[in-house]
Amino acid sequence: MTTAEPLILKPSPLLIVLSGPSGAGKDAVLTELKASGYPMTYVTTVTTRPRRANETNGKDYHFITPGEFETMLAKGEFLEHASVYGNWYGVPKKPVRAALENGQDVTIKVDIQGAATIRKLAPEAVLIFLTPPTAEEIASRLKQRQTESNIDLDLRLATTSREMSQLDRFDYVVLNHKDRISRAVADIKAIITAEKCRTRPRRVSL
Repeated sequence: MTTAEPLILKPSPLLIVLSGPSGAGKDAVLTELKASGYPMTYVTTVTTRPRRANETNGKDYHFITPGEFETMLAKGEFLEHASVYGNWYGVPKKPVRAALENGQDVTIKVDIQGAATIRKLAPEAVLIFLTPPTAEEIASRLKQRQTESNIDLDLRLATTSREMSQLDRFDYVVLNHKDRISRAVADIKAIITAEKCRTRPRRVSL
């Protein structure tokens, strides 16, 4: 007795890149996506930024010193890296490759600059732009979280319009309305489902 061959091959694993301006709610959306039990490998970004009071090392970010970051950079351990608002951020390459090779979907969170870099390295990655519906709401969120000095806050607000102008470089946009994170999470899941149904699947090579 022979086993019948499937008519449709299993979709290749996806590399999901979640980006957007400061204040878009990327961390909150990812937290809820993880809590939902959605089968995905979530790769944590490395940063030299000081840890905020509500953050956990290894969960929200891997917090390291500038010297440690330089060592990792010299060893070529980052998929992409960038200096953002005076601090370094980098996506570790090893866990991304390992997950894809094991057939697992991968989600990474990066800034707009990082998303552009990954698009060049992996054109078949799925780029999702997360944003509140209005610029006023972005400003309100940044002020409410009270994690930046007035100078940093002004810099982030000035950068927002430039970041919004990069929207056409992304595959999808997801609106993250205030107090409606579950809606944004549902939209991201719908995007992934749609990508899995493509007749010409994306094939990521790193």
